Parts: sequence; C-alpha cells; structure tokens
Amino acid sequence: MDDLNDPRRAGEIRQVLLGKYGLCCLYQEIYARYKACLDRTPGRGLAVELGSGAGFVKLVVPEVVTTDILAYTGVDAVVDGTAMPFANESIRFVCMWNVLHHIPDAEALFRELDRCLVPGGRAMIQDQHVGWIGRWVLRYIHHEPFRPEAAQWAFATDGPLSGANGALSWIVFQRDLKRFQKLFPRLRLNHYRPHTPLRFWLAGGLKKWSLIPSGTWRFVTALDRLLIHLSPQFGSFVEIELEKVENDSGNPA
Repeated sequence: MDDLNDPRRAGEIRQVLLGKYGLCCLYQEIYARYKACLDRTPGRGLAVELGSGAGFVKLVVPEVVTTDILAYTGVDAVVDGTAMPFANESIRFVCMWNVLHHIPDAEALFRELDRCLVPGGRAMIQDQHVGWIGRWVLRYIHHEPFRPEAAQWAFATDGPLSGANGALSWIVFQRDLKRFQKLFPRLRLNHYRPHTPLRFWLAGGLKKWSLIPSGTWRFVTALDRLLIHLSPQFGSFVEIELEKVENDSGNPA
C-alpha cells in the first residue's frame, strides 16, 4: 500500500513498529518523556496526542486521548490540530511525535494550543532537528520535503503525510524564535533539546528494514548519548516543551 495518506496503512505501520525491537524502545523513550511532562501540568483538563497514527502511547500514558487527522483504526478521535474540537482552556497536555513538520499551517496549530491549554498546561513536541547529521539525511536521503530556506512557516501540501517541511521545528524555534515569541507570548519555550543522532535512521524509521540488530541497541544508544554530550548539534531530533503562562516571558530555558 503505497499511498502515504491512506488510513488503511495503520495495520502495516503497526506491524513494522512492533516488529522492530529498537524502534519500539525509542517510542517507549518518547512516551516516557510525555509522561514526565504530563506530571508537571495542572490537575484539570485533557491530555491529547496529535498524530497518534499507529503508535502505542496508551501503554505508557493510559489517560492520553489519541487523535489523528486520518481515520486510523484504534485512535479515539479524528482531529485536525489546526482546528481542534475542544473548548477553551480544556486541555492540560498536548503531545506529538514526528507531526509538526507535516502541519502546513503551524501558526494555526499554535493558536489552537494557546486557546485550548489551561494556564500552566504544556505541549511536548518531538520532531526533526536540523543538526549536523539530520541536515544531511533530510536533504539527501529522507523521502519528505526539506526546505530550511523557506521564508514562511506555511507550505503547500497534497496530503497529511506526503506534505511536509522537515526543517519546520528548527525554523520556528531557532531561526524565527523572536517571531514566535511575538506572536504567541503566552506560549513560553521551556526548552529546545536536540537528541537521537543515529538510532531512528539506523533503525530504518517506519520502513521495513533495520540496520540495528536487537543485540546492538544498547551500544547504539550509548553512542547517541555520547554524541549529544559532545554537542547537541549531533541531534537529528528535538524535544520542544511549551508552557502556557499568564505573562509574556516567552524566553527559552
């Protein structure tokens, strides 16, 4: 099934994800980071994942409402992150993994986060990072569009998954950070932390192949951590935490 935007791919994607030891471990790490962030939010409101796809977040964070813009089997609701069907200040936590760079109107997403999050609520965005390794992979190997030179955050798209700009997180929260802070003063950037230089790529992502046998996963994990210790710019992915505040102190930690 070749159409990236076909929700019937859910079973195929889930089979690949669960069939790769290393990829499952990486997803569990991401979900554990979700849980740690959720634990720092107020007690009232929903916890919502955007772009859940064929993931298994509920095994780690059972209270999360899973959503996707595509009608994947198993998600709790079909939701467009740029026009969410939730009331004002009704969400305490929003999370997404490899989703932001597929959203063709990032400003609309951030407006919705600003509207829907309760004061003190947080969003955790795990996405691609334009680091020393990621820049090369995204430009020359990865199948998705990659436009770090794009003047605007928005881009034309022919589908929720086929449309993308792999540099979007870096553009918004590094190159254009002052613009983000001006537009969304109540969404404070708590941190922007690159991570995972090699593991996702060597595991083949959601492709059927992998270059990491299960017995070598700990070694590759140690190598990833060593590279990040040497420089965060080795990171191919990034963890972004936003917090809704009452003032305009949108400064990165």
